[in-house]
Amino acid sequence: MRTKYENLKTIMESGMVLIIRTDSAEEAKQVAQAAVEGGVKALEITMSCANAVGVISYLAEKYADTDVVVGAGTILDAETANTVMLAGARLLVSPNLNPKMLEIANRYQAVTISGALTPTEILNTVNSGADLVKLFPAEFMGPNYVKTVKAPLPQAAIVPTGGVTPDNVKDWFAAGCAALGVGSYISKAHKKDGDYAKVTTAAQEFVKAIATARAE
Repeated sequence: MRTKYENLKTIMESGMVLIIRTDSAEEAKQVAQAAVEGGVKALEITMSCANAVGVISYLAEKYADTDVVVGAGTILDAETANTVMLAGARLLVSPNLNPKMLEIANRYQAVTISGALTPTEILNTVNSGADLVKLFPAEFMGPNYVKTVKAPLPQAAIVPTGGVTPDNVKDWFAAGCAALGVGSYISKAHKKDGDYAKVTTAAQEFVKAIATARAE
């Protein structure tokens, strides 16, 4: 089993966590697999997915011997945190500060991304022991907000979620973000015609955009 340090390192080096929120378990599996083929290294299966625990278990087993980090999102209570970790999740994500989730994740050494918006919430999240701070909803704030917040709080490893596209990747990283939470651009790329190859292509575009942004 990979260590928490190895999983966190994978997320930081890849610079992206793919958020998968679909209508069916099979669709979630297909999106995840197509995205991994495109270079995605961290997956967040939200609890709003049909049979999310089953999807997490399937993916955790499939990628057990790889460096792909399988995680669970929208964790709102301790019971759910326990359930997904037993299913194999090694990344737990919440939209808000959830001390119980952090406690369980830290106890069993899972990576945590905990939601916050204001400077007070961000600092409270850091103080509570979250590995990364999920800036949510990021599309209403923008990269300049991150840059402003990072001035007094440079220690906060911020991961914006919402409205992130290949076109603004450079701006987010220039503002000081640690990684990016990516959603529909990749996870819904197949929606028009059911072609999951488009998910792979979209993932490749993001991977390239991140590499380019970090190289500049």
